[in-house]
Amino acid sequence: MDKDINKLLTAKSEQVKKLQEIVKKAIEEETLITNNLLNPPKEILTRGQTISDKVAKFGGSWAFIISFFTILVVWVLFNTLTPVKDNFDPYPFILMNLILSCIAALQAPVIMMSQNRQEEKDRKRAENDYLVNLKAELEIKALNQKIDLLIQEQVQTLFETQELQLKILKKLEQKL
Repeated sequence: MDKDINKLLTAKSEQVKKLQEIVKKAIEEETLITNNLLNPPKEILTRGQTISDKVAKFGGSWAFIISFFTILVVWVLFNTLTPVKDNFDPYPFILMNLILSCIAALQAPVIMMSQNRQEEKDRKRAENDYLVNLKAELEIKALNQKIDLLIQEQVQTLFETQELQLKILKKLEQKL
């Protein structure tokens, strides 16, 4: 159990170290980490990925729900109101249930493919946010160190100035 926890912690710390190195390099080169967010690289999608995105976009819209509901109502009305010889799917609408099951069976994995790709984009965006925050933290630390150094120099200068003033006052006192 302890070995597993140590492995996890080691893996996490190695990943954090790598991210910190990226940030340090970006600070040294004075480049922006956010360039990928502002100008994301053009994603090259396969035909299947494009189709899955379109299916997911349409399958999760009100247009799909309304059109599908309309088709089902027309289906049920046609098969219940027309004469028995013209019904192609009489009650209990076995053909309609088969078609609905097939649509659900095909639509679900296609939507999941699109969601997986979106999840990968979100993960990259979160990693980029982390890098930006880490860079900001390192910049703030560097600024604090610079301010501390300036304060030390000012205090030193004040002490030297005060020492000179005391010497001048002693000389004036001796002359008087």
